[in-house]
Amino acid sequence: MVGRLVIIILIFLFTGLYTIGPEEMGVVQRFGRYVRTEPPGLNFKIPFGVEDVTKVKTARVLKEEFGFRTVLPGIRTKYVKRGYEDESLMLTGDLNVIDVEWIVQFRIKDPVKFLFKVRDVKSVIRDLSEAVVRRVVGNRGATDVLTVGREEVGNTVQSELQGILDRFETGIQIVTVKLQDVNPPDQVKAAFNEVNEARQEKERMINQAQEAFNKEIPKALGEARKTIAEAEGYAMEQINRAQGDVSRFSAVLKEYQDAKEVTRRRLYLETIGEILPKTKEIYIVDGDQRMILPFLKLGREMGESK
Repeated sequence: MVGRLVIIILIFLFTGLYTIGPEEMGVVQRFGRYVRTEPPGLNFKIPFGVEDVTKVKTARVLKEEFGFRTVLPGIRTKYVKRGYEDESLMLTGDLNVIDVEWIVQFRIKDPVKFLFKVRDVKSVIRDLSEAVVRRVVGNRGATDVLTVGREEVGNTVQSELQGILDRFETGIQIVTVKLQDVNPPDQVKAAFNEVNEARQEKERMINQAQEAFNKEIPKALGEARKTIAEAEGYAMEQINRAQGDVSRFSAVLKEYQDAKEVTRRRLYLETIGEILPKTKEIYIVDGDQRMILPFLKLGREMGESK
């Protein structure tokens, strides 16, 4: 009797005890109904089919590939692209066809929703990912997706895909969406390259023109400011000189009004003093004579003496 009891206890323990790995969570169902979630470690359940445990790898990052498949992972990973054109070929916003290869990395954040809310989560992720990528790429130009817009496309797809998965209560968290390779189809790759070269040449010429603009315009503005400043300085100089002349004339006028004869004689002598040193020859003219008679050639003699 004791032996049977020991055997029953051992069977109870061996069938009731179970271990959950460090990357897993255990979802316990009692008669098919969810009752609890068990963490990693040693746990116990009611044996004999009363409670069943489904182990879900919640800490592992999973991956789905689109437009290619990994054949042999390793240092030199081998890929296969042929046969997956239906996934990768898509139309851009400027009506060009491009070949987009991308990956979606995700993990299970809610094992209960993952098991019971959606029947085939993998198919849902693949279908939604392809639909979202096609829509995002369809709203952009081919050049944008091929060059600078790749990272932004991946971020946009990740955000929108996560929102849809949350609404569907799939229990999935998107880790990253990354565009692996984006190329024009082989049939039009040569034409695409020619167009890109032409656009690069256009950008180069625009940059050269902008460089010349940035060089010449400031130079011309500087010269214009210099000319304006010189003109303003000349105008100020003329104004000041005119104002000085007016002041001197006003002072002379006042003196003339006070002493006309003295002022007239002084002005005459000052003028003669300014004119005579500048003349080359000096003549003394008799007012009663009709002919100009040279009396003294002071200027020539002075020049010879020099």
